[in-house]
Amino acid sequence: MTDGARPNADPGSESDPNPVPDALSTDAVATYLHCPRRYEFAHAYDLEGDGDESSIDDRVDLLRTAICDALRRGETDSQALLEAARDRLEALWDDHDERFHSLAQRRHERRVLEATLEAYVEAVGAEHAAGTEALAADAGAGELIGPDLPLSSTISLPERDGDDEGTADTGALPDSVAIDATVDYVYADGSSVVGVRFVPTLAPLGLLRYRSEWEGDIAGQFTDHFDPDADAFEPSFVGALFETAVVLDGLRNRCDRLGLEDRTCRYVQIPLADRSRTAVNWVRETVETSLETMDLTDRYIDHHTYGMTHEHRNRTVDDCLARVVSDLVAGAFDPTDTGRWDEISSEACPDCDYTVCCQDYIAAEVRFDG
Repeated sequence: MTDGARPNADPGSESDPNPVPDALSTDAVATYLHCPRRYEFAHAYDLEGDGDESSIDDRVDLLRTAICDALRRGETDSQALLEAARDRLEALWDDHDERFHSLAQRRHERRVLEATLEAYVEAVGAEHAAGTEALAADAGAGELIGPDLPLSSTISLPERDGDDEGTADTGALPDSVAIDATVDYVYADGSSVVGVRFVPTLAPLGLLRYRSEWEGDIAGQFTDHFDPDADAFEPSFVGALFETAVVLDGLRNRCDRLGLEDRTCRYVQIPLADRSRTAVNWVRETVETSLETMDLTDRYIDHHTYGMTHEHRNRTVDDCLARVVSDLVAGAFDPTDTGRWDEISSEACPDCDYTVCCQDYIAAEVRFDG
């Protein structure tokens, strides 16, 4: 069961209206940004899609577990950290039942994972390991290493004048909703507490990879996404900013519980399956790769909001997140009511697992002449 919805619900059943979720995940909000109907199928009705899991995600999970377990051992020396991560990966790989077309491919994928571990340790591993130890000394008994450390942010919902046409009758809506996110570990960097999440690639970030601050292009593209008269449709980009808002607020809440109220918070993503940075020597059977870490904090922070509140926040992003979540919990799942159906049908539908049961997609695809 996901995001507070009841299992085994019958889509479209009048006797089983969409329940108001107790909590949402950042992944659920991102799904809603791509298409409200996709969210309804995947999260309100908990229908499984063919593409829910992938071999790449499974391999990232192997690396995530190996790195976190190595960090948990408290090794701050690069070589010792790498050996601990390799040993853990070896044990995990022995139990990994992914099907390959040959033993040669399996050996190659193992070398890619080992090269990724080496790249992680070389780029940031020892520094982050020392940071987790330093933070542990200040935080006492608080859990700092995952994988999948839970974070939560409570979003106050704006008042609604009434349900829009096509919005489900869900009764009284809550004043606030919790949004859940995860990071894989937390470490200290000077006066900052940094949350790190491992991801397959940074490709979903879009423009966020190529701009260093909110003001300018990032702010413009974010605003354009919500403008039905603009050509921009960037749900992954917007979802990344929403996720950053939730993670930073969740980190602040965690710092408060650990007695670290004076710390600022930052959010970093590290890709573990970016093959564009991988070089393979098939003759020598060697693999080399490198990692690009991405700090999303400055790309999210609005310095005007910071100047007024002295907090790492962005009023524009936070207000839009609240409006999107308000629509979601109100049951506004009809994508044709968003004013962006053309963009949704061209960008989201082609890779959607639910087109076979989506009346909006079928109605758009099946037309009769005359």
